[in-house]
Amino acid sequence: MPLPIRAIVLALAAAACSSASTRSTNRAADRFGGAPTLTPQTSGTTNRLQAISPVSDRIAWASGVGGTYAVTADGGATWRSGVVPGGDSLEFRDVEGVSATIAYLLAAGPGDRSRIYRTEDGGRSWTLQFTNRDTSAFYDCFAFWDPRRGFTMSDAVTGRFPVVRTADGERWTDIGGRLPDPQEGEGAFAASGTCTAVSGDRHGWIATGAAPRARVLSTNDGGDTWRSAGTPIAQGSATSGGASIAFRDTLHGILGGGDVAAPDSFADNVARSSDGGRTWRLVTRTPFPGAVYGLAYIPGGSPTVVATGPGGAAWSADEGDRWTSLDGVRDYWAVGFARPGTGWLVGAEGRILKIAF
Repeated sequence: MPLPIRAIVLALAAAACSSASTRSTNRAADRFGGAPTLTPQTSGTTNRLQAISPVSDRIAWASGVGGTYAVTADGGATWRSGVVPGGDSLEFRDVEGVSATIAYLLAAGPGDRSRIYRTEDGGRSWTLQFTNRDTSAFYDCFAFWDPRRGFTMSDAVTGRFPVVRTADGERWTDIGGRLPDPQEGEGAFAASGTCTAVSGDRHGWIATGAAPRARVLSTNDGGDTWRSAGTPIAQGSATSGGASIAFRDTLHGILGGGDVAAPDSFADNVARSSDGGRTWRLVTRTPFPGAVYGLAYIPGGSPTVVATGPGGAAWSADEGDRWTSLDGVRDYWAVGFARPGTGWLVGAEGRILKIAF
């Protein structure tokens, strides 16, 4: 998104259900033991955390501003945090954990402040894999099909999306020419590292905004070809559109977003797809105000999803038909799950909250 919009986002950062819906909620409550249990954990940093990547119920990686990363190997009982050497001014808006020792970090920012790092020793050392050389590009988030295959998305530049892809976990190549033409100003919101998503070994999605139409771009062949689809969520301004997208299989997905410049307003901020992202329909908006910054399904094909943003957090057992607030949970930017029942939320001032259904 253009620099003025990023400035707005950074300033904001600093600063009647049917019986079927009720039955779905009850089934999820039976399966996961009712409402989730929330346990605050100590991250070891006071820097804002903006991304979380659980690997298992024991291993998870988080990342954030000030060049910060954090990792746990004991379910969050202890977290070890650190700063990438020479990267203390970078904003790591996304992280991809592979194991307790291997992870990728994506720094979001203009020009060469957009970078990708990889560690193979638990964060004790980092290898710089990719540095953006286009002064107008701004990389927002990435997603991986497996430990070596993934892609990362940038805001549009001069009529194209400079998306890059890796097939070996080391080299990143530009595939922007394969994507649909962008709209003027179209980009993504680097809020939680979830403006991209993958399922299976070939399907991938990108949620966009900051343009006249909020779209979802999708691929079913590992990024070789892409198509676009319109969405019905709040859109039409430089501060609105899709911010987070997730799929529980190759067909069923959910999209969150809204207007990041209206943190106290309620709007159409959640939509759902059942055809792989070709079409989208609105579902019930979240019970908390402002945009959805991050959302995630509980793995295993469950329709249970958790959504979060600076204005609050909530969970739904039926993919957004009905929401239940997580009382007292505010200023968390991202959420992720590694297996049925266990995940984490991360947010302002280094906060980490373990969530267990």
